[in-house]
Amino acid sequence: MADLSSGLRERGHEVHVAHAPGSPLGEELARALPRENLIPTRMRNSLDVTGALAIGRAARARDVDIIHAHAGRDYSLAALAARLAPRATLVLTRHVMFPLNSLHTLTLRRAARVIAVSDAVARALRASRIFADERIRVVRNGIDVERFARVAADVKRAEYRRSLGVSARLLVGTVGDLSEVKGQDDFVRAAAFVAERLGDAVEFVIAGADEGRGARFAARLEALIKELGMGGRVHLLGRRADVAEILACLDLYVSASRSEAFGLALVEAMASGLPVAAAATDGAREIVADGETGALAPVGDARSLAERIVDFLTDDERRRRAGVRAQQHARERWSLARMVEETEAVYREALEA
Repeated sequence: MADLSSGLRERGHEVHVAHAPGSPLGEELARALPRENLIPTRMRNSLDVTGALAIGRAARARDVDIIHAHAGRDYSLAALAARLAPRATLVLTRHVMFPLNSLHTLTLRRAARVIAVSDAVARALRASRIFADERIRVVRNGIDVERFARVAADVKRAEYRRSLGVSARLLVGTVGDLSEVKGQDDFVRAAAFVAERLGDAVEFVIAGADEGRGARFAARLEALIKELGMGGRVHLLGRRADVAEILACLDLYVSASRSEAFGLALVEAMASGLPVAAAATDGAREIVADGETGALAPVGDARSLAERIVDFLTDDERRRRAGVRAQQHARERWSLARMVEETEAVYREALEA
């Protein structure tokens, strides 16, 4: 959302953003937008009428043309706000494949356009039968590809690895919130299989935090690492702000997700010049060219994933070639400029409709 807001402003549009008070998003947006264009608004849940009224009043006062909501819990609030601002047209972005609920069925039929971040998400939207097919558009996420490429070129790998507590010649990693769906437990199981083959030559890092109640999955992950004898070999880094630098230190990126609508971390890894070994989720299959920019394994099959990892780690030239192709692929398909331009085109369609 912050990248899109910044990109739209660079293209000459006036962008205003309603966000929860105290949200880190506010500080992120403050680097891209004038402070007066930020609208701190309490949005406690999807039924918070007070929040919707506040957004509607702000949209009406600022003569807003498009109200664009990005998260499911905000869709109904945005729909009500759009009714209160006569000029405003409602656009939604769907980032996940989970089904929409009955409240959405009642409130969202007036959305002029719905953006899906992948073909898989578009299929899920069509299956919901809430939106007419002609209102659904696919606009894949974009990232600042050149920033990741630049960091990868500039980082002092040996020094940074030491700061992470890593001493092995090869380093494999994954990034994402610690959760069942992200499959870090399968990542650890695959790591144990790889360690049987390559011994002390390889270590593993997991960047991300468990935001679930009681951090139960993180506790299970730590227990699994101990059970498999991978203590000191698998490093849990927690939530990090230096993801680009961590990616720059890796030899291979791995995704063991059990379900993935798009897989932004995969794109960031490829932009960093890394080949990818991934579970073949819907999102991963749209991103990874199997045998060219990476390799795909059956979802939930840690041993097969480990085989893909070993294939890359034992063939330096293959790994290098796949990394070069991955970075080029990222430049061609997942730039921020492309995402912003395609979103702008959806806005035009929505206004004309």
